[in-house]
Parts: sequence; C-alpha cells; structure tokens
Amino acid sequence: MSLTPDDVSRIANLARLELQPAESDALLGNLNDFFKIVDQMSAVDTAGIEPLYTPLSAIQQVQLRLREDAVTESNQRELNQRSAPAVEDGLFLVPKVIE
Repeated sequence: MSLTPDDVSRIANLARLELQPAESDALLGNLNDFFKIVDQMSAVDTAGIEPLYTPLSAIQQVQLRLREDAVTESNQRELNQRSAPAVEDGLFLVPKVIE
C-alpha cells in the first residue's frame, strides 16, 4: 500500500493539521515506510503460532501472577450513598442536563 500526497492532505485535514509542503513530503515518506513494514509483517505465515501474552514467554517459561478473583469487600451501597443529595432505588439521581 502506498499513499499519495492527496492522501496525506486528506489525513491532515481529518486530523485538523496544517502541514507545510516540506512537512507533508516528510510525512508521506514516513507513512509509506511504515506501511512497507506492515506489508512485510503481514507476509509472514503465522498459522499455528500461539500468541504471546508477554515477550518474556518467547525465551523462558513464565507463570502469570494473577490474584484470585474473589470478593474482598462487603456491599456498602447505603453507606456510600448517604452523602448523595438524591437517591432512588439504589441509584444516584442527577439533574437533567440534555433536553
């Protein structure tokens, strides 16, 4: 995939950027270089390769250190809503902002 100067102008317009001609030319080169790298990466056959959850798992055995998913606090909804100016059915009531 190769971008044209018109593509860069359109992208700059969408991003609300005002680019000078020299900046536009440099950006065109950088973006095209980026897309070349993406094309190279897309050409690699990755069928059957397990995704890594961390780069370290490529070189060593890594065990995830996740905590147990357990409730550690009691429900304190009423206590937390005491300072609210208006509450109904366990929900905070707020003024209508949009008509």
